Amino acid sequence: MDPTVGSILLAILLGAAASTVGGALGGLAAGAKVIGRELAMIMGAFYGPLAGTTGVIVGVLAAAWLF
Repeated sequence: MDPTVGSILLAILLGAAASTVGGALGGLAAGAKVIGRELAMIMGAFYGPLAGTTGVIVGVLAAAWLF
């Protein structure tokens, strides 16, 4: 099955959403005691997608190229 533009965009959007939620929860787990819950979640939700979305884009492009 060849990847379509719609399936590629859906994968990127779902990956970005998952990395935002994961970043917020990771920030909460890592920094809640030091900087407070709200700030830890905001920082995690901001910085999580920076790496997560990039990884999803690279993974989708690699999968499209390999398969």
